[in-house]
Amino acid sequence: MAKRKRLTPAQPDYFSTNTRAPEVKSMPGPTMPDLNAAPIAQVAEEAATHAALNEVSGVLRDARTQGRLIEALPLGSINARYMLRDRILNKDDEDMRGLIVSLRARGQQTPIEVIALPDAKGPAKYGLISGWRRLTALNSLYEETDESRFATIKALVISPDTAQDAYVAMVEENEVRVNLSLYERARIALHAAGEGVFPTARHAILALFETTPRAKRSKISSFVALVNALDLVLMHPKAISEKLGLQLVKALAADPELKEKLRARLTYEDPRSVADEQRILSEEMMVSQQAMTVPEPESECADNPILESESGAESESDFERPPASGLPYTRPDAVAPGLWLRFDNGTNPRIELSGSTVDHDLCQALKAWLAEKYK
Repeated sequence: MAKRKRLTPAQPDYFSTNTRAPEVKSMPGPTMPDLNAAPIAQVAEEAATHAALNEVSGVLRDARTQGRLIEALPLGSINARYMLRDRILNKDDEDMRGLIVSLRARGQQTPIEVIALPDAKGPAKYGLISGWRRLTALNSLYEETDESRFATIKALVISPDTAQDAYVAMVEENEVRVNLSLYERARIALHAAGEGVFPTARHAILALFETTPRAKRSKISSFVALVNALDLVLMHPKAISEKLGLQLVKALAADPELKEKLRARLTYEDPRSVADEQRILSEEMMVSQQAMTVPEPESECADNPILESESGAESESDFERPPASGLPYTRPDAVAPGLWLRFDNGTNPRIELSGSTVDHDLCQALKAWLAEKYK
């Protein structure tokens, strides 16, 4: 009987449990669907995903269109001169310094409002509606520090239907945040009418300050005459009080020449402080009123109202008083900064000096000069 031959595997360790299985690399391609999931469930899931994405996109689109989406815009992309501002800005005033300190410490808390300018040429693709002080303060901080956190500004991109709506939005925002002066209110109404946004300044006041009490709107209308007369020469117009402003309006109406006299003196003296500017306004208004009423002359030297001559003393009764009417009147001339001279060549000619430099020392020097000249 033939002997049987035992067969052995070609690879003895083929069935060993310690051998790593060969690496199988899958071919690139789409993810295999879950074969255990029902087809209708997959369709419903995809539909829900698309619906949610469309809803989010729609909400964001509507928020931007309606001006409810806050965006970070580069400072250079905003045209700050798109509209005439209702506020008179002074970079050195206390409010502006306080705003800069706040922005430096806490950043911008309230967004500005802008309008897209699709036809704009250059980098300024947005026009400023409201937030002029915040934009100016951030520009100042960025120029000073060059920090990236000051390079952009938070803004709402709104779409007013008309130019009138844009002006109303600007005024309403400032009416809520700050107390605009009567001069500032009158100024924006006058300039909005001048730009053709409203037919007249009166229509502008009625539209821009619709919620303002009627009595206050009447005062704003009165200030329009003051803005129209002196806006080009006033340095501190928003500091003009209601009382002073209404007095000036009345004086301008009574004296047609007062406007040019005020312009000439304000231009010549160029007052830098509120006090100096208001002193000039008050003095010129008083001179105008005196010209209308012809008051009695007063001595410039209160400590020596009676002058003595070589022949003896003269009493006050010896001086002739000007007549109650018919006194020729001339406006004062600027002879030096802060010094004005007026000469009345009437029945009783007289010379008057006025201005900030008139004081006791000037009076004494003038007396000495006159005594030397006519001795």
